[in-house]
Amino acid sequence: MPIEQAELAVEVFRMLSDTTRVRLLWALIDQELPVNELAVRVGKPAPSVSQHLAKLRMARLVRTRREGTQVFYRLENEHVARLVRDAVDNAEHAGPEVPRHHVDDGAPPLASMPGPRSRVDGPPRARTS
Repeated sequence: MPIEQAELAVEVFRMLSDTTRVRLLWALIDQELPVNELAVRVGKPAPSVSQHLAKLRMARLVRTRREGTQVFYRLENEHVARLVRDAVDNAEHAGPEVPRHHVDDGAPPLASMPGPRSRVDGPPRARTS
C-alpha cells in the first residue's frame, strides 16, 4: 500500500475517533438529513454539529446537497456506510448479550457458534460470509 493511501486511511480513523461524528455517520446510513435534524438525533447544538460535518466533509466521508437555504448531508459512498456498520457491529461484541447484528441478519447467536465466546477464552473468531 502506498504511504499516501495509508495516511488517508489514518485520517478516516481519526474522524471516526469522535463519538458525535460516529453517531452522525450512523444517522446518515441509508438517508439524507439536514443539519437541524442531525442535531436533534445526536442531541447536540446545530453549530457544533455543523463543525463536525465540515470535518467529515473535508475527509470525504459525507457530501452535501443544497435545497434553498437548507443543506442536506449524506454519506459519500457505500464504503463509508460499510465502515461505520462494521465498527458498530464490532462494538456490539463487547457486551454480554448476543450482538443485535447476529440476531437481525439471521446469523446464529454466539452461543451456538464454535470457538471461544468470552474475553477470557480469547478473541472471537472472524465471521465468514
